Amino acid sequence: MAQVVGIGGVFIKIADADAWRNWYAQVLGVSFDDWGGVSFQHPDIGYGVLSPFPPDTDYFAPSAQPFMINLIVDDLDGVLSRVRTSGVQWSGPEDNEYGRFAWLLDPAGIKVELWQPPPAQPAAQPEATTGSFLNPGPSSGSFLR
Repeated sequence: MAQVVGIGGVFIKIADADAWRNWYAQVLGVSFDDWGGVSFQHPDIGYGVLSPFPPDTDYFAPSAQPFMINLIVDDLDGVLSRVRTSGVQWSGPEDNEYGRFAWLLDPAGIKVELWQPPPAQPAAQPEATTGSFLNPGPSSGSFLR
């Protein structure tokens, strides 16, 4: 059966692409290819999600952008150590049945959700009722939630 099986990419309009790429390289350790982007092999952990949110959601706050990026990480504590060293403000981590999460804003004001999946994935993704199953619920009061 022909079907969508994952997220194929995130494409973003950015005024200063060099500064944006440099931020992702410095803060999150992303290595960009010569053509200006980066491609990731499908990880052995996690899964991709495409999920609509209600137009009045505050889950992307404080970003004013109409979208958020979720990046799978293999070691959230290690990535957050790098983020801390870079002087970037972040919130989290928070743990729930879907793994460990933290949030930050990139230099374009886009909210980035870092996700370390649990060792064993749930058998089925739950039904979304207020956005995405990656939305763990009410705000914890941190600046990015």
